[in-house]
Amino acid sequence: MIYLDNSATTRTLDAAAEAAFAAMTKDYFNPSGAYRASVQVEKQVISARNMISKALKVLPSEIVFTSGGTESNNMAVLGSIKHIRGKRRIITTQVEHPSVYELFRSLEGAEQNEVIILPVDDKGYVRIDALKAELTLDTALVSIMHVNNELGTINDLALLADIIYAKAPNAIFHSDGVQAFLKLPLQKPPVDLYSVSGHKFHAPKGVGFLYVNNRIRFGGGQIGGGQENNLRSGTTNVPSILAMEIAVSTYVKNIAAWHQNMSTCKERLYKNLSVIPNVILNGPSIEEGAPHILNMSFDGVRGEVLLHALEQKDICVATGSACSSHKKGKNRILSAVGITGSRQEGALRFSLCPFNTIQEMDLAAQVVCEQVNILRRYRRR
Repeated sequence: MIYLDNSATTRTLDAAAEAAFAAMTKDYFNPSGAYRASVQVEKQVISARNMISKALKVLPSEIVFTSGGTESNNMAVLGSIKHIRGKRRIITTQVEHPSVYELFRSLEGAEQNEVIILPVDDKGYVRIDALKAELTLDTALVSIMHVNNELGTINDLALLADIIYAKAPNAIFHSDGVQAFLKLPLQKPPVDLYSVSGHKFHAPKGVGFLYVNNRIRFGGGQIGGGQENNLRSGTTNVPSILAMEIAVSTYVKNIAAWHQNMSTCKERLYKNLSVIPNVILNGPSIEEGAPHILNMSFDGVRGEVLLHALEQKDICVATGSACSSHKKGKNRILSAVGITGSRQEGALRFSLCPFNTIQEMDLAAQVVCEQVNILRRYRRR
């Protein structure tokens, strides 16, 4: 199988899976316990928190373990506005992941919320002029994703932070970093809140974290036993956290080589696919976009049909976000950047991981070319 849907999920590293298995079968104790075995497990979790915070260049106390990207995003938004009384002006964009976008839409119904959804340009970048126009002194929250999960567009968080804090100094700035963490050069996020999901970088599903800047007033998420410094209650998911530690540390050790491999494979795949007539790149240029995401439209072919044709050849791709794959109708992200009609209908997303190869890119492109030609001939009949 040639797996090119790594933005949906990744294969868990063997070492990460082994760490989770050991935590489930050997060191299975609850870290909240008072006896020695529990204390030893707690030390392992503390070590994982320290390592992950070091990778993100933040403080260990600023890492809140969660169940993944959706919970991190929901907690970031709701925890930011929990303490605010009266009118709350909150801002996001048209191209956010459903766990942000749909949450903002659900908040529109409350009288105290003033919800602003910003437009983006034809490459998926947030419109700076629109952001500046909507920022006010009473803005409570701005949520703008770091890397778009369908187009690979990279927003300049440092630039956005300067604009936001200059015009709305009391606002909290959140970014969905699910497709960015470890896929871009590591640096401390210039934001107040940053969401991460483990299964996007070869950790198990069901684990992630939220970076919470110590300087902000934050209401947190689940209420209960007071775990995660009273910001996210619930029994600590030790197996997944320790597996995530392995995945992060392995990625960090290999990050330069892995980035280069993904970029090289992406460029090769793009070059191969570009020889097919009537094929269009969606989103930013190959050089500007994230190293692991390539979105292209094949005119005269329905993306969903091409996806299943490729599946029959053991090649896995996507037509968009996995969280939206069962929803019928137009693609919200592509519509927001002005991609409509047959170009939207024929769009496919190819997303890579460090373990993809040039040989896979050549073979995948060859099969895509063959299937596109077959489907175009069939459609013309």
